Amino acid sequence: MTSTLSDTERPALSPAFQQISLGRKVKNGAATVLVWLSFLIAVVPLVWVLYTVIANGIKRIPYTNWWSQDFGSVLSDEVGGGVLHAIIGTLEQGLVCAVIAVPLGLMVAIYLVEYGRGTRLARITTFMVDILSGVPSIVAALFIYALWITTFGLPRSGFAVSLALVLLMIPVVVRSAEEMLRIVPDDLREASYALGVPKWKTITKVVLPTALSGIVSGVMMALARVMGETAPLLVLVGYSAYVNWDLFNHEQAALPLLMNNERATNTMEPGSVGFDRIWGAALTLILIIALINLIATLVSRMVAPKKK
Repeated sequence: MTSTLSDTERPALSPAFQQISLGRKVKNGAATVLVWLSFLIAVVPLVWVLYTVIANGIKRIPYTNWWSQDFGSVLSDEVGGGVLHAIIGTLEQGLVCAVIAVPLGLMVAIYLVEYGRGTRLARITTFMVDILSGVPSIVAALFIYALWITTFGLPRSGFAVSLALVLLMIPVVVRSAEEMLRIVPDDLREASYALGVPKWKTITKVVLPTALSGIVSGVMMALARVMGETAPLLVLVGYSAYVNWDLFNHEQAALPLLMNNERATNTMEPGSVGFDRIWGAALTLILIIALINLIATLVSRMVAPKKK
């Protein structure tokens, strides 16, 4: 014997199975179009910039002397020479900056996430990081100039540039590391505590390895930003056409400073020596940053915790 249910007795269909109205379809389509349009607006300028740099800078970088020589043996308007002196200065200044800024920024982020939640000191620290993140590079350079050169009487040098870059790099490292540490599930921390593992060891053995990939990405983003800064170079160190390995004495070149020097001393007509050097140095800087990002990504994948 079978029985049938009336329309009023049948269970109502869940919203997922109800027919989608025309209005919702229109809104969904409009949102999709806006998202893709925003994506194109953001990507097209990036692709155009990369194309322009590669098209104008590729003329110089394939030659061996571009990577193995400096400009000390050639005249400012003479074809030849290379950017070895600028590459060395850029890498030295960026490396010293990272050695100082990354541990400091990471420790601040660990304090804010793991120890200082809700405390007054944490709120003050967050406020100061927000202020520091908005400081222009020229202000950071002038502060180091007043402290390092005027007050202490020390010479202009590449190390002074690194100190100014530290002020610009720390807030980016703090913010990126803080966000990566916050997305680590609390279940991992609680499981470690339940096994009797101290908090400091939980942070170093569980939390940091879990967030390492994102932290490395944030560090590379911060390093890419500071390696392209020009204001600290103009204020705190002079340009040298020769290789200078000494970070604490004498003038030292860097790729952004080289580009500024070529702009000031040579004509910028397309096809001229200065034009080719500027675009070649810009492409060289992009390649160096891309290589550093690639190496950092490989290292983070090697040390990241493996899924079992």
